[in-house]
Amino acid sequence: MPRARIVIDRDFTVADVPRRLFGSFVEHMGRCVYTGIFEPGHPEADERGFRRDVLALVKEMGPTVVRYPGGNFVSGYLWEDGVGPVADRPRRLDGAWHTVETNAFGLHEFVEWARAADVEVMQAVNLGTRGVEEARALVEYANHPGGTYWSDLRRRNGASEPFDIRLWCLGNELDGPWQIGHKTAHEYGRLAQETAKAMRFVDPDLELVAVGSSNRQMPTFGSWEHTVLTHAYEEVDYISMHAYYQERDEDAASFLAESVDMDAFIEGVIATIDAVKAAGKHTRQVDISFDEWNVWYQEGLQTDDQPHLVARQWREHPRLIEDTYSVTDAVVVGTFLHSLLRHGDRVRIANQAQLVNVIAPIRSEENGPAWRQTIFWPFARIAELARGRILRLAVESSQIATAKFGDVDAVDAAATWDEGSGRAALFLANRSLDEEAAVTLEVRGLGVTGVRGAEVLTLPEGGDRHSANTQDAPDTVGLVPLRSVGLEDGTLRATLPPLSWAVVQLDVART
Repeated sequence: MPRARIVIDRDFTVADVPRRLFGSFVEHMGRCVYTGIFEPGHPEADERGFRRDVLALVKEMGPTVVRYPGGNFVSGYLWEDGVGPVADRPRRLDGAWHTVETNAFGLHEFVEWARAADVEVMQAVNLGTRGVEEARALVEYANHPGGTYWSDLRRRNGASEPFDIRLWCLGNELDGPWQIGHKTAHEYGRLAQETAKAMRFVDPDLELVAVGSSNRQMPTFGSWEHTVLTHAYEEVDYISMHAYYQERDEDAASFLAESVDMDAFIEGVIATIDAVKAAGKHTRQVDISFDEWNVWYQEGLQTDDQPHLVARQWREHPRLIEDTYSVTDAVVVGTFLHSLLRHGDRVRIANQAQLVNVIAPIRSEENGPAWRQTIFWPFARIAELARGRILRLAVESSQIATAKFGDVDAVDAAATWDEGSGRAALFLANRSLDEEAAVTLEVRGLGVTGVRGAEVLTLPEGGDRHSANTQDAPDTVGLVPLRSVGLEDGTLRATLPPLSWAVVQLDVART
């Protein structure tokens, strides 16, 4: 049986929990918007066309900030197409996903939906086919009170008060040759610098995210961040990270350890940021926005929803990358959230991509139901319970051999402590496919007075590691009580089932 000993101490913390760490992403791609969050005529649609069943699941899941409208989509998007009377909005070809964009849903609709969902808007600007002036105009349209061309146009379009969007992305994945308007690091760095300055001339209190590498495997990774920040360090607040992972060649052990790669990716970007800071003698701190991350099965699938199979068919919101997630995927997503928490001193924003239908924790059907995928549960519980301070863990764990990463900890963990409520939360994953894991938690400086609750996501009865939730069986996989947990002389002991993700809530008091 794998074993893990975890020690936490109230005096050894990482940072306050960044509430923006629990973000999501809505892109005009596939069915994320249309028949996802927005479907006029659906039995669950409200008077604005927002699906109330989806909205209820979004609120339950608990994202705090949602990035919009892309993604690859934004690099060819004219934001003006999505404002004004819907009947007058143009239909456009979207070159990013080879679809027809109707523009029936745009900026006003998204801001109204975000308010209904109680999430902050993270707005992206097009720096692929457009530039400084279009971004500056969008800030004026969204945030200026009135008395100017763009702000008065917003008012005529029905929004008398500014949208007050604080968080902005300066483009998307412009290091990628697939991107509309692909640029070199020097080209993008100068454009980002000048765009940032122009946007802040309109509204000086914006927070701006520069484009980082599209993934760690990009040939320009590291040098891209260094060059972009050398140009724009004083003008931006964050640089972005994107990463998607999948199981390959039935190598579940390596897949379950992919958060090792996420840890290394984050730490590499931190090192580059700090190198630019030191070389440039900067005093301000640039942090990380990990604004696209998830499990995404990009290779080895030839299903009808893959982008290359729908190219040049020019359909309206076709099915695209609607992955069905398993128990295995949910455990991996849990470890990604652990990684983000462990680096919460520098990763201040993170967005799981995407929110509905497109590689998403929530699925919905046209004129049909909405349901939770397996990956919904780790996100929902961590977003709900990770409060206060992130604790710095000392972990001694049995090892599991992997082909990709060598030996890794059998048990992966993260923890938080909220002094105000007197509660702590311990998040755990057992990477072993076939063995239970015995976990011992020693708490120093905080007296554990009780176990408030313990839940686990693991193999359903009669199921296997590929078990998933579907439209016909939406509750196959979920959280169930973790029975094998208890306190003895102030020490917590728990036994995790094979292939599981768990959360244990503790009542604690200072000692």
